[in-house]
Amino acid sequence: MSRLSYRSTIHSCYLGYVVQAIVNNLPPLLFLTFQKELALPVSQIGLLITINFSTQILVDLLSARYVDRIGYRRCMVIAHLCCTVGLILLGILPRIIGYPGLVIAMMINAIGGGLLEVLVSPIVQASPSTEKSSAMSMLHSFYCWGSVVVILFSTLLFSLVGSSHWYYLPWFWAFVPMINCVMFSLVPIATLNEKGESLGLRQLFSLPLFWILALMMVCSGASELAMSQWASMFAESGLKVSKTVGDLLGPCCFAFLMGLVRLFFGKKGDKLDLRLFISISSLFCVASYLVTVFSPNPLVALLGCALCGPSVALFWPGTFSLSASLCPRGGTVMFALLAFFGDIGCAFGPAVVSTVANIQGTLRQGLLYATIFPVLLCILAFWGLKGNKKARVSHGK
Repeated sequence: MSRLSYRSTIHSCYLGYVVQAIVNNLPPLLFLTFQKELALPVSQIGLLITINFSTQILVDLLSARYVDRIGYRRCMVIAHLCCTVGLILLGILPRIIGYPGLVIAMMINAIGGGLLEVLVSPIVQASPSTEKSSAMSMLHSFYCWGSVVVILFSTLLFSLVGSSHWYYLPWFWAFVPMINCVMFSLVPIATLNEKGESLGLRQLFSLPLFWILALMMVCSGASELAMSQWASMFAESGLKVSKTVGDLLGPCCFAFLMGLVRLFFGKKGDKLDLRLFISISSLFCVASYLVTVFSPNPLVALLGCALCGPSVALFWPGTFSLSASLCPRGGTVMFALLAFFGDIGCAFGPAVVSTVANIQGTLRQGLLYATIFPVLLCILAFWGLKGNKKARVSHGK
């Protein structure tokens, strides 16, 4: 029996989201290097993003069916092993077999990242604690801190040794999932429901509440990724600022401020009326998009991009917490399906921006159309969940 406490389990889950931040954010930082070294067209670089999300979506679907059978611990060990191997291969295969090696490494990383996305939240939710929503918000803040550290450390390394030694970077980060793999083989892990207590797929699909929550996840992922994925390119091409300035004041500040909000509510927000807060944050998100799109001043536009981070901070973890509170028998299947719908939003949001930008000719127009996602989220959270007495997150019956 493990001598470690559930506090160690929570900390390992926090580190698990840092691992997910590494595998999701490190490859995009190397895309330009891959493009130059492997002579890749932009279409093949874009295909890597599609492969990443498609693999994670597939993992989400399979997890809904098989995770409970395999067990949380085995799946978490497998997830961290995939991330470790994927990062190591990311520094090896592209230099040996070119683009196919890059695809293989990305897919292995995506398998690990997809499993983490499905499992970390229910493990935190199942761990004995009286402050589940705070722990959930704190958990998701570590994805932000991981993103910030990856961006800053990579920028520092490239400035010191040059991008020609890029392959050391994924090898360095591979130590993080390697260490956490050992931790998850030791820490105690509880499950959300005993066998037979969780709702099945048909029961979940028959609940109108589940579909409201699923659509909220789509809008949450789309609202966040539509801005974060295009912020760097928009800053450089649309606002005409340098890449370094754009990355630091755009996506880096976006992730940092998002992390601060999640950290704050991880400490203070356990009694928060989460439904109301998500509704208000949605309106703030719309405002940040409009400032980014319409401001003639590049610095003010970048400020709008950065302020989008705190506005979307509780969309994803907040919907997870609401789901656990409003549908306590959802179990792992529900979390896996919510992650699936969230990933659909993560893919759909940036796709809407790029499609509209190709038609209209500017990223400004694409980002303007993306405001439909936080608007819809506000409607779903405020009116869709309005009649439910358990909409306030609490941990009693």
